[in-house]
Amino acid sequence: MSDEITIIGAGIVGTSIGLELARRGQKVRVLDRKGVAGETSQGNAGAFAFQEIVPLATPGIMMKAPKWLMDPLGPLSIPPAYALHIAPWMLRFWRASWPDRYKSSMLAQADLMHLSKAAFERQLAQIDGEHLIMRDGQLALYESDKEYRGTLPGWKLRQEHGFNATHLTNSDIIAEYQPGLDKRFTHAVFTPDWLNTVDPKVWAETLAQALSDLGGQIQITEVQGLASSETGVRVETSDGPIETSRLIVAAGAWSHHLAHHVGDRIPLETERGYNTTLPPGAFDLRTHLTFSGHGFVASKIGGGVRVGGAVELGGLKRPPNYKRAEILLQKAQEFLPGLRTEGGTQWMGYRPSLPDSLPVIGTSPSNPRVMYAFGHGHLGLTQSAGTAELVADLALGAKPALSLEPFSPTRF
Repeated sequence: MSDEITIIGAGIVGTSIGLELARRGQKVRVLDRKGVAGETSQGNAGAFAFQEIVPLATPGIMMKAPKWLMDPLGPLSIPPAYALHIAPWMLRFWRASWPDRYKSSMLAQADLMHLSKAAFERQLAQIDGEHLIMRDGQLALYESDKEYRGTLPGWKLRQEHGFNATHLTNSDIIAEYQPGLDKRFTHAVFTPDWLNTVDPKVWAETLAQALSDLGGQIQITEVQGLASSETGVRVETSDGPIETSRLIVAAGAWSHHLAHHVGDRIPLETERGYNTTLPPGAFDLRTHLTFSGHGFVASKIGGGVRVGGAVELGGLKRPPNYKRAEILLQKAQEFLPGLRTEGGTQWMGYRPSLPDSLPVIGTSPSNPRVMYAFGHGHLGLTQSAGTAELVADLALGAKPALSLEPFSPTRF
């Protein structure tokens, strides 16, 4: 039996947890079939979106469901062939949109965001990583006064929770923040505290190197099963079994399958997101752009521009539909007339999503030696450092900085 803590998943959440545990003097081994940021963590927009406290399941959102099914290339869609499979998840999603659940989810999200923002700054100092961070803010764009006013309640909530924003209601003023925008954008909100990393894969690899420097191990192997033992957990891998005293499951969109091995059923679904990364010189992007009515963003990545987003609730097995990435790029070229779209690389990733937009952070009800840290949806990078501190507290018997009840694996 090993005294080390084993983590399944070398994405941004698992790697951050490993680093925090190693910083606290623990022996850590991270298992992943592809290595550091080999899946979804490498292809996101690179944003630390701490003010995004509003859950996806908002009151009245289910009225839009028929429209999603009718527009397979819209910003939020469900492939018709997948609709029956996802029906139980959608029922929970609908319940999460009721005002009482929505409010409690938002309050829990805000608490996690404030912790994550502070934890990120601690993590940043630990790895001396300021050169990997851009503090250029974010510009949320709207095409009409009506569209803009419809978002004001959300912005008011963010302000009440301490997140700063500057409201812009003139296209000429908007152009001062981001030249080259189409004039259709008459309103915008600028959030100065928004952060981005220059490249999410490089960020994750930097954290992984810091983990290795502290003695942590990262092992590329396929996890094939889990089983409880008298003194811990037996992890079956493609390289043979591993006996560990404590196990943390942080495998993103694949985590619920591993939880099922332990005996827990957690309603995780997959938001398939698409993007295209354009090479340096594609556009002079001054800040992170969010095209709010179209469900996608443009961000600076690796000196180029990454155009991506949308939500396709389609599971893990369906083949990618890269027409979605093409549609987003076409829209981006309309909205940024000077954008050069040649030479791009398409990508699809699997965001792990729970009905109430909150992650699972807590101990397995079936085995107290197993802990869960997954289901962050669009916010894995944003909440990674905060989740790491909470899980490390839990693993070491310390009192977490905030109540974990809203994130409990048993809440469903």
